[in-house]
Amino acid sequence: MLFPQRFWDGLAYGSVTLAFRRWRRPAARSGSRHRYPRGVLAIDRVVVIEAEDLTEADARRAGYTDLEDLRANLDGRPGDLYRIELHHAGDDERIELRASDELDADEHAAIRRRLERFDAASSHGPWTRAVLLAIADRPGTRAADLAASFGRDKPAFKADVRKLKQLGLTESLDVGYRLSPRGRAVLSVLGTRARP
Repeated sequence: MLFPQRFWDGLAYGSVTLAFRRWRRPAARSGSRHRYPRGVLAIDRVVVIEAEDLTEADARRAGYTDLEDLRANLDGRPGDLYRIELHHAGDDERIELRASDELDADEHAAIRRRLERFDAASSHGPWTRAVLLAIADRPGTRAADLAASFGRDKPAFKADVRKLKQLGLTESLDVGYRLSPRGRAVLSVLGTRARP
């Protein structure tokens, strides 16, 4: 579940505790957790509602200036209207992981095994080292441009980068990515072969 940047502070500081989405099928469920750039959100409750049941208080709790602002965001989108109750559940553990660049031999070996599994499971061949190198060489490059340099479509490429992010190797920027300190440490051990 994605949130535009205008909502991040409110989510982090607790003034935004609702979200509304039109979905053909729910993309969040009660008890689940979702990451966003300021941490982790816990989903407390997800219910289908009618648009006419929206209130000014709902709009403010969802971070909108008023009900008209909220309705303008929802109008014209297909699917049922979902009311999502949520709260900030803490920091994203990947932030600390990304900063940890002093890895011992066992940690390097564990990361290498994970990368090898990603490569082996890939339908488009080994990609992990080449993508890390591309991000190192071109930080802040649009995902679409990086994907094109590999002859891949953007959604599938971004899904691969998310796997690297889960390991704490990359960080998302406003545009594109960069290697984290951990990613640079891992890449220094992997070497600089396999450029795209």
